Amino acid sequence: MNETARNFFTRCFAPRETIALLLRTENAAKTQQRVVTLEQALTSRYLGWLAHENYIGANIYVAANPLRAGSRRRTKECIDSIRHLYLDIDEDGDARLAALRASDGVPPASAILSTSPGRYQVLWRVEGFDFAGQELMLKQIASAFGGDPACTDCNRVLRIPGFYNRKYSPAHFVAVEYPSEATAHPSDFRLLDACAMSAFLLRENARPVAPGKHSHSESDWAWVLHELAHGKDAVTLTRELASRRSDKPNPLYYAQRTIDVASARQWLIEGNDIDDVIAALEARRCSEVPAALCSARAREIATTAQRMVARRKTD
Repeated sequence: MNETARNFFTRCFAPRETIALLLRTENAAKTQQRVVTLEQALTSRYLGWLAHENYIGANIYVAANPLRAGSRRRTKECIDSIRHLYLDIDEDGDARLAALRASDGVPPASAILSTSPGRYQVLWRVEGFDFAGQELMLKQIASAFGGDPACTDCNRVLRIPGFYNRKYSPAHFVAVEYPSEATAHPSDFRLLDACAMSAFLLRENARPVAPGKHSHSESDWAWVLHELAHGKDAVTLTRELASRRSDKPNPLYYAQRTIDVASARQWLIEGNDIDDVIAALEARRCSEVPAALCSARAREIATTAQRMVARRKTD
């Protein structure tokens, strides 16, 4: 648990930065806020204390952006710089996350946290945003992908992977995956394209794509469906798609995701049970995806494909 949280902290913040931690319980009077340096938060003793507080009922959060040195509070005025954009997905999470992953309108996320079943927090590590630009972009991202439009404050707190979400019984372990190591810039976010791609995936329109008419991701989706329908091996297809999309920050991740969603869709259309689809997806990626995430990833993909098939039948 401590190593998961430590890795998240070191990915999100720079040495000697000041960060704000929030420990929230059902009893508001027992809510605690701690403003510490990154180095303090990374010590085994401090992480052990957070784990203990989490064990006895506290939910553990961290502010998405670093504070000015010497700050004692987590107010907007105390935020030093914009380090992250973020998106809370609380409804229809699997389908919306699938649309976001496949979109050309936003870069690959720096981190995706599974905060509870079907709910996610998505983070992009960024530079070049001022406070007003961050707020505007967060609203656009939420609009494009169905996130919470109220989550635009620069001092917002996010859950920390490696701890448990104590709002549920049994508690839900907050897992994380890191699709990209890159730092994004304002020019990497093209939200008009994102809105179009999100709508495309959610309505699951798999008709042949006319050259130049749709985005590259839409063309990829139609091509992958065609190749799978004609018996193309998924491993070979993954390699080919990753090669075709070398413009992507993480071509292999993009290819794996696209092909797995398309495969699950095909298996469900053929009448396979969703549990069998989940098992097949797990078996395909068990050597490539961390064990702690492989099962959740397979279930999310299968659920996304199931929604696509259901929507297809009603169109």
